[in-house]
Amino acid sequence: MKKLWIYLAGIGLAACNGNTAKHLSNGVWQAKLHRKDGADIVFNFDVRDSIGKPVLFVLNAMDKLLVDDVKQQGDSVFIKMPFFDSEFKARLSSDSALEGVWIRHLADKDVSIPFTAAAGNADRFPVNKPAAANVTGRWATQFVSSKEKDKAPSTAIGEFKQVGNLVQGTFLTTTGDYRFLEGVVDGDTLRLSTFDGSHAYLFTAQVGNDSISNGRFYAGIGDGLEYWSAVKNDTARLPDEKTIATMKPGHEQLDFSFPDLNGNKVSLKDDRFKDKVVIITLMGSWCPNCMDETGFLSKWYEKNKDRGVEVLGLAYERTPDFEKSKKSLEGFLKRFDVKYPVLVTGVTPADPEKGEKTLPQLTGIKGFPTTIFINKKGKVQEVHTGFSGPGTGEHYEQFQADFNRLTTDMLNAK
Repeated sequence: MKKLWIYLAGIGLAACNGNTAKHLSNGVWQAKLHRKDGADIVFNFDVRDSIGKPVLFVLNAMDKLLVDDVKQQGDSVFIKMPFFDSEFKARLSSDSALEGVWIRHLADKDVSIPFTAAAGNADRFPVNKPAAANVTGRWATQFVSSKEKDKAPSTAIGEFKQVGNLVQGTFLTTTGDYRFLEGVVDGDTLRLSTFDGSHAYLFTAQVGNDSISNGRFYAGIGDGLEYWSAVKNDTARLPDEKTIATMKPGHEQLDFSFPDLNGNKVSLKDDRFKDKVVIITLMGSWCPNCMDETGFLSKWYEKNKDRGVEVLGLAYERTPDFEKSKKSLEGFLKRFDVKYPVLVTGVTPADPEKGEKTLPQLTGIKGFPTTIFINKKGKVQEVHTGFSGPGTGEHYEQFQADFNRLTTDMLNAK
């Protein structure tokens, strides 16, 4: 970290030395996070003027993530991501070139990775050859850890759409999806990436008409690496999300009491929830799939709250410290205009006993988000693990239809 702080000190001096400041160019930029293993994680962002100050949109396939906390001081540029407690600190070497670091503020330390960006480059990856195959369709996928090769592979379903050399898609898993992936097929080489302030992913592989081989999945700032392969399979399915976590035998109701962001204890026994359908989401401000679900639930609650339904969030933050958790949640909830209560459990997602400590009536918490549907009699009707967000296309549409059907049935029940 010593080199990092020396570099940042240099940024501060550059801002104060009286030099003529360069300006962040409007338009689309190509950005790279430079891992030590040489596997640069590439993404794009679009810089625009907004009432005299710059804002930018991080671009991943169909998703545009607004980042409106962008400050320039001299040649120095500071970009604070809206979620996940991460930021960029960089220097403009010209109007069209940035260099600096991306910093993630974790619960117990800061971690960083070098970052560069060039304006005027809307390409994500270069294309040198026509695509040798088309990956459009559904792929039964296996991931194997590079550090735990004896561990059983994890399964996923890849879903991609390819037009010419360009590819968009995602991977579906039992605990959620990889959100919006974008990239190319260059000859027989597939490259996909995404970045949203938490996810920083790069996928590479060799493609054929019915198989994908020699896959590498590079994740994040460190040395995260998994190997992957896939076989085309239009009938591939994941386990039923309703069977991954369930109520323990002999249990029908949840019993908990946690503080809201004002420190007031909230329980399902409170009058607010009596004789109502209650939807509980187990979430965290660090979780990209929770971001997608929170966006959906916030709008849904505003439209449906007068029907006799309540939504309640249980937050599992990266620290058990209440004030730090509150700070992380406030910006997250403000961005989505959340009007339903969110409670701080004081238990981290990494705690192997998080289920027993918070909701011991469940067989466990297997992923975030997890959504629990409680009927008007206070009994748990269904538990859904994971979330298929807008990056999953038709699966997101099916989720919304199933969600609305289930809640309507519960509201209409005697």
